[in-house]
Amino acid sequence: MAGPCSARLLKGDLAAFTAALRTLVNNPQFSDVMFVVGQEQQKVFAHRCVLACRCQAFRGMLSQAPVGSQDSSSSVPPQGPFILGNVQPEVFLAVIEFLYTNSVTLNSHIALEVLTSSVEYGLQDLCKLCVKFIKDTLSVEQVCEALQAAVTYGQVDLQQHCLAFIEGCTAAVVRTQGFRELSDVVLARVLRSDRLAVDELDLVQAVREWAHVSSAVLERPVPEVAALPVRELRLPLLAPSELVTLESYNQQDLLIPVENIAAAWRAHALRKGSGVPSRLCRPRRGTRPRDHHRHLEPHTK
Repeated sequence: MAGPCSARLLKGDLAAFTAALRTLVNNPQFSDVMFVVGQEQQKVFAHRCVLACRCQAFRGMLSQAPVGSQDSSSSVPPQGPFILGNVQPEVFLAVIEFLYTNSVTLNSHIALEVLTSSVEYGLQDLCKLCVKFIKDTLSVEQVCEALQAAVTYGQVDLQQHCLAFIEGCTAAVVRTQGFRELSDVVLARVLRSDRLAVDELDLVQAVREWAHVSSAVLERPVPEVAALPVRELRLPLLAPSELVTLESYNQQDLLIPVENIAAAWRAHALRKGSGVPSRLCRPRRGTRPRDHHRHLEPHTK
């Protein structure tokens, strides 16, 4: 039995506490720091004590000595305003909302950028909320952008979720702008999957379109930008007539190394996948059956 002087922690209404703190979000009353955010130069008001106790990155920002100060240990904080030109106001306000209330209001237009900010500011709990929202609202149009972000920020769970989504509706995903904006490393990772729901001929065409976009953006030759993803194309799955057409297109942009096409022809001539990595002879989930596939089957077991 507790003694008369023992102490206990008692908690009040958390919802009321959160609601009260929410009224302070971007409220100029009693604020002591201001940010000028985005190209719109929107003013965002905040309170140093809240930002500093909730986020190490803000603590460092707010405790720096003023510009021109000779004393790096000065207790006088910089007055601002702090210019944050590379972040959207709506995104920054979502971060501020989280710092004040431990909750965040997200929509599909800002979720990925809030995820980026959560990583930059070291806010792991906000990162988890963003990942959950992205997974719950994933769409054909956004899945590639989400996968790219997941790889960039090391979010393994989100990577796996995005890849499974792509595997379920590959034919639609490869037609999106997001697919054309994938990095070569991430595209190659997608192409390694056996469960892509698309035929190899359509996949080759999608990679060709991706390569031409990347070549224009990066100002590098098509064969150079496509070197990594092209290794994952399963050319032995194509029929002879399709390889002939592929060679014709390839003369124009040199997308696929000649030795890769030669290896596919060799697989046809020898009626087996000899000399070709076994993964390149495995039909994917969406591969249309072709007569010669039965000769490749022993090699894939």
